[in-house]
Amino acid sequence: MIKNGTNPYFVTELNTGYVVLGDYQKYKGYTCFLCKMHVTELHSMPYEYRIKHLEEMSIVSEAVFHAFKADKMNHAMLGNLDSHVHWHLIPRVIGDAPANAPIWRLPDEELFKDSYRPDTGELQEMVIKLRKEINCLTSIYEN
Repeated sequence: MIKNGTNPYFVTELNTGYVVLGDYQKYKGYTCFLCKMHVTELHSMPYEYRIKHLEEMSIVSEAVFHAFKADKMNHAMLGNLDSHVHWHLIPRVIGDAPANAPIWRLPDEELFKDSYRPDTGELQEMVIKLRKEINCLTSIYEN
């Protein structure tokens, strides 16, 4: 869907991965960074590619932090269900639940409610906001 331009959650393409907003936005700004190289483990990447991928992931994380005004960022690269390197970048704010645990402690029925799907207008605003922040940070760090 990214390649043919039909993924409405697509934000931008970086050297080592694709940035997409999560389908469900219980945590406003929940973003995934999908590795372009098909590997199941971070250590399976060639070293230079791995370093670039980690750098880009950290830039995307910082962009999410700023764009969605997080108090804390959670980073997860699990791969238990989808064995392809991808990052879950989850902005957390004071008072959200579960307060002292990863979001996956919540039942699926709570994480994936239809009410957490952004409407078209909200989604476009989120995409534009995150893309702008990523572009700003990449221009700063590339200089």
